[in-house]
Amino acid sequence: MEPPGKTPSISHSDFTAEHASAAMLSELSGELDSHIKQIESRLGVVILPRGTRFHITGPAASVQAAQDVLSQLYAQVRQGRSLSSHWVHHSIQNVQLEAETGAAAVESAGVQTLRGVIRGRGQRQRHYLESIRHNDLTFGIGPAGTGKTYLAVAAAVEQMDSNQVRRLVLVRPAVEAGERLGFLPGSLSEKVDPYLRPLYDALHEMLGYEKVAKLMERQVIEVAPLAYMRGRTLNDAFIILDEAQNTTPEQMKMFLTRMGFGAKVVVTGDVTQVDLPRGQLSGLVQAMDVLGNMPGIDMVFFESADVVRHPLVARIVEAYDRFGEKP
Repeated sequence: MEPPGKTPSISHSDFTAEHASAAMLSELSGELDSHIKQIESRLGVVILPRGTRFHITGPAASVQAAQDVLSQLYAQVRQGRSLSSHWVHHSIQNVQLEAETGAAAVESAGVQTLRGVIRGRGQRQRHYLESIRHNDLTFGIGPAGTGKTYLAVAAAVEQMDSNQVRRLVLVRPAVEAGERLGFLPGSLSEKVDPYLRPLYDALHEMLGYEKVAKLMERQVIEVAPLAYMRGRTLNDAFIILDEAQNTTPEQMKMFLTRMGFGAKVVVTGDVTQVDLPRGQLSGLVQAMDVLGNMPGIDMVFFESADVVRHPLVARIVEAYDRFGEKP
């Protein structure tokens, strides 16, 4: 460890994109070197492309991380995939997670609820919980069964119990009804319940049926469809938007701008499971590109390896991913 006040020693290294064509180098670097700039900004290094060679300068650990990121990205390019800013973010996150070691990280990544401590399983879930703690806006993106919603609800319950927030607001788009809940028969509760059942299930498991009912009666916990968020400002609240892949860009912007003072927001979704009309851009997909590099916002990308349901589920997810990649 460097003595206090001393500048970390600077290291130099090269990454070589072997047998790369001009098109492959362009894909790796991004438009106007946007991918290179993203890596530089996130890791605190300087990268100078020189043909197929990328000269990296910075603190030793950061230089190694940048090499690993470029290696991961180039492997994707060689497979014929197009890169995007969230692919770069994903690779940086993977490298940073792999560098995390030691029991301290494991011990710190649990949330306390009345039913006991809920801990993340694996590095990515632990990183997700830490991200929620330290960022005002966190995106959890990945396949079903990776704990995105469950852990977000657990973090919300912990912050509510410790009086860090005054209330909990759980939101979901009712895409099957086209968000036109006012035209459906029945009370608001009867209209909303089928769409919000996964959120209720997590709350009931952590707090019990009676306490959830009492907190909802006092409006400390609010479970509502996305359509009912318009025109509101939510202060001192922990807000979770679930199934965010089924928002339109306009709905996503509307939701994110509901964030008031003292609020914390978690957005979860799976961009491979969009139920919007064909041709409609998902608000989550757009947000990944628009907000991916903004300070105070973190995006945690889950993979099939993070699935914590029946062991078959991870293999099913992988099989569908491979099928979707076929030409």
